[in-house]
Amino acid sequence: MTIHRPEAVIFDIGNVLFEWRPERFYDRRIGPERRRALFDAVDLNGMNERVDLGADFTATIYDMADAHPDYRDEIRMWRDDWLEMAQPLIPGSLHLMRALQARGVPVFTLTNFGIGSFDYAADTTYPFLRDFDRAYISGHLGVIKPDPRIYEIVEQDCGIAPDRLLFTDDRADNIAAARARGWQVHLFDGPAGWAARLVAAGLLTESEVANAA
Repeated sequence: MTIHRPEAVIFDIGNVLFEWRPERFYDRRIGPERRRALFDAVDLNGMNERVDLGADFTATIYDMADAHPDYRDEIRMWRDDWLEMAQPLIPGSLHLMRALQARGVPVFTLTNFGIGSFDYAADTTYPFLRDFDRAYISGHLGVIKPDPRIYEIVEQDCGIAPDRLLFTDDRADNIAAARARGWQVHLFDGPAGWAARLVAAGLLTESEVANAA
């Protein structure tokens, strides 16, 4: 099978461009025992999924906090301390994004991200989130990965054949869904591996990725 040179590169954001590990945040702030009790009692991931599907960032979290008064303060941290949760930056990945754009390669994002949380991150801490050539944000689209529909939306909007899209994501289920549509894919496990994949695809040179590790 012929592997075409990609015409666009698509980045996930969480755990690709910056780290997103809520459990680590809560372990640090309230301790592992309290964190385990919190996550057992409250469907925080379901709450976050509703935000990623387009629900209001603040209201969704605060409503959940009000519904669970025993954990009210901890749940509100998901909104009030969100920027502390969504960090640190992964500099090597940002370097690769910039290197691709300097080469004139279109760089998109396909991300499960809320409307308000995306704007909050972009306007306060991660301004590079405004620099993608196309941004496919689940909160605006009303569908999240790995639903096949979100990949179809990308294909229809950008007009690029699936086998000429190269996508990286840290979740195997998201990668599998993209591969099923014919996309070229890379399961992200750090900037070094992603850099090597971009070199293998003929999009960047070894010297251009040297600072990505």
